[in-house]
Amino acid sequence: MSDHVTLEWAGDGIALVTVGDGGAHGHTTTCATVSRLADILDEAQVAGARVVVLASSVEGHWLEHAYLDDICQLVAGQPASGDPAGWFRSLTTLSRGKMVAIAAINGDTSGGGCELGWACDLRVAEEQARFSQPEVIIGVGTGIGGTSRLMRLIGRTVTAEIVLMGQPVTAQRLYELGGVNRVVPKGKALETALAMARHIASLPPQSVAGMKQMLGEDEDLHQSEGIDNDQKISGTLFANADSIASMKRVQARLDAGETMDQIYWGSDKLD
Repeated sequence: MSDHVTLEWAGDGIALVTVGDGGAHGHTTTCATVSRLADILDEAQVAGARVVVLASSVEGHWLEHAYLDDICQLVAGQPASGDPAGWFRSLTTLSRGKMVAIAAINGDTSGGGCELGWACDLRVAEEQARFSQPEVIIGVGTGIGGTSRLMRLIGRTVTAEIVLMGQPVTAQRLYELGGVNRVVPKGKALETALAMARHIASLPPQSVAGMKQMLGEDEDLHQSEGIDNDQKISGTLFANADSIASMKRVQARLDAGETMDQIYWGSDKLD
């Protein structure tokens, strides 16, 4: 099933990566699938994608937890269905790569699937989707960010509930806690994610890339170090020739009497 990961171009600089068996193989995600996902994400980035939307074609499921037989095989020193490093490669590309990553979550997601979602920059979830880290019920632990990254997104208190009880939480609750950017009706996650992707892809690429770099690097820094890092990255952006030209155009429009609403947002507003 490793070929059930596809790459399409949904616009200039917008890669749509769709996983077709992340919830179909016994409602789990195999090492073969995630290894293929890592390859496809790398392919999209090398080809110049500035935004990637990660979607699922499996009804009722986005990406679910790891195929447990794979883990048992690896612990026993036996080969799994694919390269387990695909999990870490995918996480690194989503969280630290050059592309802005948007998760279009059309259904339930759990374990390692959730952890791939936490690594994305933005998450759009359909109202029926549930999120869970069931590792404690299985008898294992969250190995790739289900505790550490989630705690940074929504705080320790609710993360403790999620990882210690293993019970699912709704998309709406995660939205209220800051773990999801949009909750949309059933069938609308991909449409909404692509609209966000088009907006981001229309912005100055050097600025988007710089902000993505800040988000990824500052996550591991103390605040004072993060501010220093922001200044370092911003310094390269302010000196960029395209950025200088853009600043001059914007200031000229402001000087001519246009408002910030007209210049920055206009009719392209995202609720």
